Amino acid sequence: MPERAIGVFDSGVGGLTVLKELLRQLPSEQLVYLGDTARVPYGTKSPGTVLRYALEAAAFLAQRQVKMMVVACNTASSVALDVLEDRFSLPVVGVIEPGAKKAVELTRNGKVGVIGTEGTIKSGAYTRAIQALDPAVEVYGAACPLFVPLAEEGWAEHPIARMAAEEYLAPLLEHEIDTLVLGCTHYPLLKNTLHQVLGDRVALVDSAEETGRVVAKMLGSRSLFRASVPCCPRFYVSDVPTRFERVGGAFLGEVLQGVQQVSIEAG
Repeated sequence: MPERAIGVFDSGVGGLTVLKELLRQLPSEQLVYLGDTARVPYGTKSPGTVLRYALEAAAFLAQRQVKMMVVACNTASSVALDVLEDRFSLPVVGVIEPGAKKAVELTRNGKVGVIGTEGTIKSGAYTRAIQALDPAVEVYGAACPLFVPLAEEGWAEHPIARMAAEEYLAPLLEHEIDTLVLGCTHYPLLKNTLHQVLGDRVALVDSAEETGRVVAKMLGSRSLFRASVPCCPRFYVSDVPTRFERVGGAFLGEVLQGVQQVSIEAG
């Protein structure tokens, strides 16, 4: 088991921010990444559809005998995590619980903001996760639909991104939040822009970074650390890989090679 890969899936390229953290924090681990690019985005889909997509993605990774699954998608984590844990006999880690835990640790005034896709915010998953840890914390959510295309176009620090951030974050600042959870795996790319708008008074929680820490801790507790030197990550997508290679390469800061197109739909 320790020599097997860690499987990571997302609806597209956003989960590569999680993969990047895993590469940084766990350089000895073999990683397999699946981007369901034929059906991206998940954030605007119904919960039932997202659950079906997540089960199909997880089944694809399980067929590759991974030792652990990381759901590197906030929308899928909010809808499907419990079902995946019941359905598959291996550890499953989402991106919501790690971010929620860090937000509770950081907040000083008990007012936390969460930004994400429409699906993630509507699900209330972060609110439930944060208040399960501390019921006294007030949670305020805001959907930020423009952030994903801006990140994928390489415009994360463009003036348009700054304008969008000012608009999206204004209601949260009115609530005097002191902590902001980046509840979408694309959003770490906008950290500089968000910091310019929020200033030093608001701490940013990068769920990708926190997820990497949780994965490392889980590997250690289960004696699953890999001993041998890994190969490069393996990448699979459910649509033609051209855009994934271009945008994903920008996310990781390196050229993506050998991306394979696969079918993951059941039946």
